[in-house]
Amino acid sequence: VQLQASGGGLVQAGAALNLSCAASGSFFAITSMGWFRQTPGKQRELVAQILNGGRANYADSVKGRFIASRDTAKNTVFLRMNSLKPEDTAVYYCNAHVSLVDGGWVDDYWGQGTLVTVSS
Repeated sequence: VQLQASGGGLVQAGAALNLSCAASGSFFAITSMGWFRQTPGKQRELVAQILNGGRANYADSVKGRFIASRDTAKNTVFLRMNSLKPEDTAVYYCNAHVSLVDGGWVDDYWGQGTLVTVSS
């Protein structure tokens, strides 16, 4: 399973940015897709996650500003980041919970990470 993320870059505070991530390869099902982020010296933290039923969970720090969406037919997850703040600066990682076979374990898969830098 490969996760290919795109988007990211350098923006000014208050701007918006879009991330996308597509899963490919051989697998049975994806149970959830989402985004995490990490800054140097800190643990990777959840930003947003969308479950198969469409329910989305967000970190408190991004609620009301970030919107996650998912195209299940294309195994793709999106993150619309509005009103960006300097503290949103981080490497953003796409994540998917995937079962490779019917009834098999659900494992974590990660994309390569994409840098988002928000200048003040």
